[in-house]
Amino acid sequence: MPQNTRDIRRRIKSVQNTAQITKAMEMVSASKLRKVQDAVLQAKPFLQSMQEMLAAISYSARQVKHPLLAVRPVKKTAFLVITADRGLAGAYNANVIRKTTQEIRKLDKDAYTIFAVGRRGRDFFRRAGIAITSEVVGLPDAPTYESVKQLAQLIVSGYGAGNYDALVIVYNEFINAVTNKTVAKQVLPLTAVSSQQQEQIEYLYEPDDETVLAKLLPRYAETLMYQAVLDAKASEHGARMASMGNATDSAHEMIDSLTLQLNRARQAAITTQIAEVVGGAEALK
Repeated sequence: MPQNTRDIRRRIKSVQNTAQITKAMEMVSASKLRKVQDAVLQAKPFLQSMQEMLAAISYSARQVKHPLLAVRPVKKTAFLVITADRGLAGAYNANVIRKTTQEIRKLDKDAYTIFAVGRRGRDFFRRAGIAITSEVVGLPDAPTYESVKQLAQLIVSGYGAGNYDALVIVYNEFINAVTNKTVAKQVLPLTAVSSQQQEQIEYLYEPDDETVLAKLLPRYAETLMYQAVLDAKASEHGARMASMGNATDSAHEMIDSLTLQLNRARQAAITTQIAEVVGGAEALK
């Protein structure tokens, strides 16, 4: 710790500058979170309605088969790992990487493949010597469907071609501005569609069951991945906002501690000077 007043003042100034930066980053993350949070809330009702409609069509057309509905023995699993492009978000990235590592350790080396969204996850697996099948980095702060469409279509086509038998998305599920939960959610096959209990709702569609399912099931799977990306991005902004808020609070606590230390050092210096003056006066007597 600095001992003289000049060093303490310099330290206080440095911490004040840091607090200004972290406070600004907290406010920026809060602004970004509001935009993505709106997209998350708007997408969920659409997904729910789409799932209900697809389940109704699948139930009424049980003789129609589709690769995305087929449940087959899992010999190889694809993992879509969603992390951030940068840090300063607390344990946000570490939790996703840890969860993915736990999942792949249960499997043989040739029994899984990795799709990465975000630089942090991609870089970790590269350093670990794990091949990345495909990646998306540099997503905007409020991702659009187009920004992940190509990767989602690649994953869906790979499942349809039999390159893997299950898709698990590992990401931070958004709960609220300060809370998220790291999950490993299996998306393919689309068992939630084929097994959902349906109410007696009549849908009119054309031209036929098989054509409608062939068009909508891949889009639904892609939308599930997009929803996961939105959730992850909202969780990222929330985690960074909380992390920067904690950093700002810590900086203020450090400033208070340094200010107390500065006052004590000044008091000690004044006391020393008074003692020297008194000592000098006594010596002149």
